[in-house]
Amino acid sequence: MRRTQLYLDDQLWGALRARAQSEKTTVSELVRQAVRERYLGDLDRRRAAMQSFVGIRKAHGKDPDGSEEVRRLRRGSRLDRLGER
Repeated sequence: MRRTQLYLDDQLWGALRARAQSEKTTVSELVRQAVRERYLGDLDRRRAAMQSFVGIRKAHGKDPDGSEEVRRLRRGSRLDRLGER
């Protein structure tokens, strides 16, 4: 963890301090949470997005390793076009 210094106006400091007291946490932790949510995104949302993405190829069924898809893409025109030159 790295240490940093922030300058906060009195209104923001007061709001953070009151919130920290009501949640029984520190101002530093509130700032870390806010920065994490703003710049890294919500962990639950990121996790859900990754879970929906994992296995997406397998969801299409009959080609679990993708080899048929690769063969389909390789079929055809590039080698044929090179032969026409």
